[in-house]
Amino acid sequence: MDDTFAVRPVGRVRSPLADRDAAPRQGDEGAPEAWVVFEPDVTEAMRDLAVGDEVILLTWLDRASREVLVVHPRSDLRNPPTGVFSTRSPDRPNPIGLHTVEILEIAALEVRVRNLEAIDGTPVLDVKPVLGPIAER
Repeated sequence: MDDTFAVRPVGRVRSPLADRDAAPRQGDEGAPEAWVVFEPDVTEAMRDLAVGDEVILLTWLDRASREVLVVHPRSDLRNPPTGVFSTRSPDRPNPIGLHTVEILEIAALEVRVRNLEAIDGTPVLDVKPVLGPIAER
């Protein structure tokens, strides 16, 4: 059984955030507006996105360390060491980022969003809608 698989970016983040250490920890903690620039071959997948939608971006945190298993949450040494599966640390065995963002503008293959703390150039793996209560689905 082969336990490896490949993913490919469907787009990349274009953001004024260039330094991981200077980026906010979460999107609602001062992240600037950013753009997601999609690859042309996923144009049809974007067709029902709309301004005002909340979506979840899955990213590959390509500058994260994959060897880290335990961290002090929020890099605060006053917090007890905690396994990364119980934190939002970008450093983890499979550094997949999860970002809930609001779509502000759509211009061809570019989507402007609010609350994205990912740094410039971060690969985007997928986009999923934020779903409401089961009765609304």
